[in-house]
Amino acid sequence: MDRLPRTRREFLSALGAGALAVAAPLRAAAPEPLVASIEKITLRRGRDGSGPTWFHPRACVVPAPGGPLALMTLQTIAGSDYFGPVHWMSSRDLGRTWTDPQPVPALGRVARNDGWSEGVCDVVPEYHPPTGTVLAMGHSVCYRGPKFETAQPPRWPVYAAWKNGAWGPRRKLEWDDPRGALIYTNNCGQRVVLPDGDIAFVMSFGAKRTSRSAAGVRCSFDGETLAIRRVGREIRHAAGRGMLEPSLVRWRDRFFVTLRAEDNRGYAATSDDGLVFGEKQAWAWDDGEPLVMSTTQQHWLAHSEALFLVYTRKDASNVKVPRWRAPLFMAQVDPDRLRLRRDSERIVLPLVGDGVNAPDDVAYSGNFHPVNAAPGESWVTDGEMLPKRGFKGDLLLSRIRWARPNLLAGT
Repeated sequence: MDRLPRTRREFLSALGAGALAVAAPLRAAAPEPLVASIEKITLRRGRDGSGPTWFHPRACVVPAPGGPLALMTLQTIAGSDYFGPVHWMSSRDLGRTWTDPQPVPALGRVARNDGWSEGVCDVVPEYHPPTGTVLAMGHSVCYRGPKFETAQPPRWPVYAAWKNGAWGPRRKLEWDDPRGALIYTNNCGQRVVLPDGDIAFVMSFGAKRTSRSAAGVRCSFDGETLAIRRVGREIRHAAGRGMLEPSLVRWRDRFFVTLRAEDNRGYAATSDDGLVFGEKQAWAWDDGEPLVMSTTQQHWLAHSEALFLVYTRKDASNVKVPRWRAPLFMAQVDPDRLRLRRDSERIVLPLVGDGVNAPDDVAYSGNFHPVNAAPGESWVTDGEMLPKRGFKGDLLLSRIRWARPNLLAGT
């Protein structure tokens, strides 16, 4: 009102409005949800047999003239853990259209003298701002027939660097430590680029197939060679194969790791430096009820206002789906208690089909990757598969739109 009230009604109306204005700050308004919308997009069709089944799709964003470039690595799947050569594709319009997948020359199969053919799988590309390169790191996998054999020879991280459209040579991350005699790896794991250009991640390792440990690792990277500087204190776990597929994030100056396990749980721990982690704890809801998981990955989705976890778990809709690998969920993390806010849980990629009466027709998730694509949106990429239908599946992208800008995008 831009004049004095002329009537009693106007006076009481103005008085009431003023009282409300004074009283309003006394009530804490509930914050509006941070997730504005989630949209499922099919990038390539494979369920219907019209194209190959693409798996392990993981993307990163590279600054480029005229706008950012999204770069994705991916590979075909023809059986359980039986992968084709690594490919890559790119997008110049924020994931709306993509180039056709092309092989990464350095990450194909190589014949060995011992009768094995060595390939690469579980690749994660991440942009390294100090050198302007994309570091694509996975780990070695060996074949000597038409399917994966669990009795693998020793395995280790394998990587290649991309810059200005060209891929460098295939390299091995060296670690001469008997604790990793059988395997040491950061396969499928998220990494952190530190302010000084070093790269931090958490590595899983073991001298035998069971009871792997994990530990924080600090590496140097000059755009070509990745070299381990320091390895931190071990995180141990006795069940099954131990600690697997660790992912690391740095959020508000703390490091958070989430780890796959084989005891129907997933685990998390925190650290001030990314090397010495506190005691791990199983993922649970805010009321203390543990999440029931089954040897599946979890990954971080970081927004400047909140930290999220993306995961699969047992649910009423998927009780007969092997390892409860669909749907794919996300929930906000309580960073102090390392628990998930049950009221924040959203479905990132829905279960397609009937996970109770016809579980064989449900496509599995579980090999997915989050990335902050722009301040207004983040993605989760996933390659689904139906084992009972010849491992066919679609290549998917979930576009998560934020209600408020994500200031971490592009950092």
